[in-house]
This record gives sequence, C-alpha cells and structure tokens, in this order.
Amino acid sequence: MLYRYILKPILFCFDAESAHSFTTRSLGLVLKIPVISFLFKSIYRFEDERLSKKIWNLEFSNPVGLAAGFDKDGKYYRNMSSLGFGFIEIGTVTPLAQQGNPKKRLFRLPKDKALINRMGFNNEGVDKMIERLQRRKKSSLIIGGNIGKNKLTPNEDAIRDYEISFRKLYNHVDYFVINVSSPNTPGLRELQDKEPLTKLIRHLLDIRDKQEYWKPVLLKIAPDLTIEQLEDIIDIIKTEKLDGIIATNTTISRENLESSSEELENIGAGGLSGTPLKNRSCEIVRFIRSQLADIVIIGVGGIATPEDALKMLQSGADLIQVYTGLVYQGPGFIKKIKKSLLESI
Repeated sequence: MLYRYILKPILFCFDAESAHSFTTRSLGLVLKIPVISFLFKSIYRFEDERLSKKIWNLEFSNPVGLAAGFDKDGKYYRNMSSLGFGFIEIGTVTPLAQQGNPKKRLFRLPKDKALINRMGFNNEGVDKMIERLQRRKKSSLIIGGNIGKNKLTPNEDAIRDYEISFRKLYNHVDYFVINVSSPNTPGLRELQDKEPLTKLIRHLLDIRDKQEYWKPVLLKIAPDLTIEQLEDIIDIIKTEKLDGIIATNTTISRENLESSSEELENIGAGGLSGTPLKNRSCEIVRFIRSQLADIVIIGVGGIATPEDALKMLQSGADLIQVYTGLVYQGPGFIKKIKKSLLESI
C-alpha cells in the first residue's frame, strides 16, 4: 500500500534511471538502521521450507530470483536479499569498465506495465565487482554472474572477453550466465548463431573442466529467436552439455502495446521488458522443455503478478526471475509470489 499509493507515484515523477539509483541507495541507508532494518525484513521477508529446491549442487531457499540488470556491479545484492529472493544474478559485467549508451536510456511504459532500456552494458568492470564480492559474507544467498563482452571488442575477439570475466569471477559466484542476447550492444546477438555460440560455450566449459570446483554455466537467450534458431541452440545444449538456459532477455518487438506509436518513436531503440513479454517467454520455455526434459530452465520475462509466476513454472521453468514486475509492484512483490506458490502446492 505504501509503495503503490505514495512511493511509486513520487518515483514515477522522475526519469526511470534516476529513480532506480535513488531507491537502491535509499534501501541501503534504511537497512543500516537496526530497528528499521528489523521492521523492513519482518514486513517483506517470508520463508517456508516447502519452497526450497536443490538444483545442481545448490540449495535455493525459494525459486524466485532477481534478474540481471538490476544490480550490474554487485553493489546491492546484500540489500536486495532483504526482500526474500532465493537467488540474485548480478551483471551483465564486462572485462573493462564502460559507460554504456548515452542517457536517457531507461524508459517506462505505464500503460503496458513495461520498460524499454538501451543501457548498453554500463558497468564498472569485472575487477570492481570482484572487490565487492570478496567482502561477501557467508550466507545461503545464491549469486549468479552474468557476463558479456565490451562494446569495442569485435565479435571475432568476443571469446577473450568472456574468458577474462569467467576466470576472474570463478571463485566468487555460484553460477554463470553467458549473455549473448542483449539487443543494446551492436552485433552481440550475432553470437547466438550456431558456429560462434558453439565455440564460445565449448571454450568456457573447457576452462571450467580445469578448475578445482564445478560451477553451472547457463545461456541467456532472446525472445526474438526463430524456431530454427531455437532448434540450433537446443542442439548446442545437447552436444556441449550446457547446465541450463535462461529464457528470455528483452525483446525488440513493439507488437500489441497500448502505448502510442508517438511515445514509442520518441523513446526509440531498446529492449522491451514487462507484461507484454509474458506470453512469448512462456511459449519459449514450453518449447525448450518439450525438447529438453532434464535441462534447468530459469524463466524470466513478463512476470507481473503471482499468477504469471505460477504460469511460468507450469510452462516448465525450474526457477523464475523478476525485474520489471518489481518496479511496478514494489518490495512486497516477492512475498506475494511466494505465498501464492505455496497455495498452489
């Protein structure tokens, strides 16, 4: 109620990126005050053993995670964990720091409960992320590392970028996600083609085989893939024995939106997330599950209500992630999803 009727209207008066920075920093300040921190967690956290899942060698306290993009540099995972996430994915991180695309680059579409972003992998670089993760206290919170390539790195050298972040982060995160599906780095989605994607995955898995400890490696795919492209990716997963897939990233489609064409033209290019994506994301999850019975699938895209979360799991996802739904629903969203999932058991 507080978020819906007071905080959200105020935050939505400011541009989306500024509001995001303000809320994440404010949450950190609030949680430093012991009494307020206790009250906050008592209101928003909700745990039940029946929601726990063991996947790979990891114990997830619940299946609801925070999607990559919210915490690009590993600055906020401790604070965001206070909302009761079962896991948090940080990044996308690149070997070198980069500013990303010029601002404004994050936009709301309130009529559609959606966001459009063209952030462009803005981040402080993998070394800064590691500095923060080295201060990570032992806890049950699972953290995934989402890795990408720098904008100025040509595709023929992309493997090098992924290798750098993979090696450096290996001892600091619990699982990895190969991001070749963002629409906001020029040419990046070309790496989803069968030949370059096979080489990239095989190279990282070869590196993993030489490590002391095994870590799961997943691939994040776009919702705009054709059936033929999806079939190629499924063949790669079978051949290379990848550990999981995240479906899906943002879409470049602007179909069936309530927002006006004029508003969309003024915003321009970028990846769309939120409610308009939910049917496509579930469709892709169902297709992958029909082809790969044993692969771990993390479903993300368009989860705006507890019912959407349940539908994603029923479509075949093992775990789910949210981002845009959190922006529109507020900090109580995770608790609502988990309570709803319990009712369905």
